[in-house]
Amino acid sequence: MRLPRLLGSHLSAAGGLVEAVARSQPAQCAALQVFTRNQHQWRGRPLSADEIAAWRQALRWRGWNDGRARVISHASYLINIASPSAEARSRSIRALREELERCEALGIGGAVLHPGAHLGQRPPERRQALGAAPTTDEAAGIARAIDSLDAVHAALPGVRARTLLETTVGAGTTLGGIFAHLSRIANGVREPERIGFCIDSCHVTAAGYDMSTDESAARVMEELVRVCGLARVGAVHFNDSVGACGSHRDRHAHIGEGTCGAACFRAILCAKELADVPMILETPKGGGLDGHEWDRRNLNLLRALEQPA
Repeated sequence: MRLPRLLGSHLSAAGGLVEAVARSQPAQCAALQVFTRNQHQWRGRPLSADEIAAWRQALRWRGWNDGRARVISHASYLINIASPSAEARSRSIRALREELERCEALGIGGAVLHPGAHLGQRPPERRQALGAAPTTDEAAGIARAIDSLDAVHAALPGVRARTLLETTVGAGTTLGGIFAHLSRIANGVREPERIGFCIDSCHVTAAGYDMSTDESAARVMEELVRVCGLARVGAVHFNDSVGACGSHRDRHAHIGEGTCGAACFRAILCAKELADVPMILETPKGGGLDGHEWDRRNLNLLRALEQPA
């Protein structure tokens, strides 16, 4: 019998990391994404032995010690491993290193990371450039991202927690709006096994990958397999998109209330290679219902789309 997909949500760790695990129960989550520290600061307070022990006890309480990798973290939005500033890259390397150390201590298998921005000349219109080679500035940013990740890995020998490079909407000078950006970074590092990917349904749509019909979704999934490979996907973000396909707008909507289309979610849900990958909502929490009610609603809509892989 096929195990149900690991559907969950990004939940607040206010009051302590264990509170995020506690909040996962009323939200009916089978997986969880957390910030392991304050996202508005470069450096976090070290985890205590008591915090780590309480976290592991909370996972046992939820029955999440079953061998399935149910929890991921999201690294700080401050991090830009592709920055042309040596100082900014140095701070980013240190922050990512600390995040992976925290993941390792907590038994979290991966940290989602935006691949960064090159901060050079803005590229041409993405809708016509999805299959194009990187621009000169993009290539330089990719090279800096590779060097940054190599520095992180060199400082953390033996750490198993992976960096999960996330697809982006491709706005401005950000990398990751094209699948090839992620694969070039992952294949360029000295230890590629320490890199994985996070596929965000909103970001993919807003970047210009049309998954609104079963046929177009199948084509995008084939492209993803060809360029990145599903075996390297360590997380999925399920968000509908406020912006139209190719809009480059990073605005998340509730499932079924945006432009992604049911085919987009169904194609990802039904991929057999993603059976044990955490699939995480980052949808809005407010607007008339409490956060748990919105999470339950969105998760139920996704579960209704599940089909045997």
